[in-house]
Amino acid sequence: MPEVAIRRGFDDADRSAAARLFWEAFRGKLGPVMRPEAKALRFLEAAVDPAHALAALDEDGALLGVAGFKTAGGGFVGGGLSDLAAVYGWPGALWRGTLLAVLERAPPPDLLQMDGIFVDEAARSRGVGGALLGAIAQEARDRGLSGVALDVIDVNLRARALYERRGFEAVKTQTLGPFRHVFGFAAATRMERRFEGDGPAAQPPGDSPS
Repeated sequence: MPEVAIRRGFDDADRSAAARLFWEAFRGKLGPVMRPEAKALRFLEAAVDPAHALAALDEDGALLGVAGFKTAGGGFVGGGLSDLAAVYGWPGALWRGTLLAVLERAPPPDLLQMDGIFVDEAARSRGVGGALLGAIAQEARDRGLSGVALDVIDVNLRARALYERRGFEAVKTQTLGPFRHVFGFAAATRMERRFEGDGPAAQPPGDSPS
């Protein structure tokens, strides 16, 4: 199996690829707000922040996947209303920004908040997702944090089952109320993996689902 390397961040030359991988993974959830696709990709290419990402690369340096994370200093997908307006215009930015704010979650002070994990479809079943999850755990340890937190939506049962196998436990479920009709899911569950008594950071096999 070809070697997969994990590194902090990615080059500017990979911004377009990172934006497209993110969109392919999350357009089912974000599409109703961020379409048309061409504008969504234009916004994401400018907004993705390599300082809040771990990247998986193949032996030739091609981007295979990304795990984003969020800190008090920002998240993998940044940008504000002015950035949205640069792509969608101010009327489009105002309603899009209001709806996207519904999905925002503040990172726990003692945990590293994962802000999306996604793998190129052609690279799945190569251990890329597992390597990224292991790297996120190590990133949390390197920052002196107690573990990793993430949110998984109710319609993504495959992802929840995988995270449970990786030691994550559900701690709280938050409903979207009427916004479920916009985003296509009704609730998101906060899951946490805390390191106390956890042993060394592992790099489990297998890929996480988009």
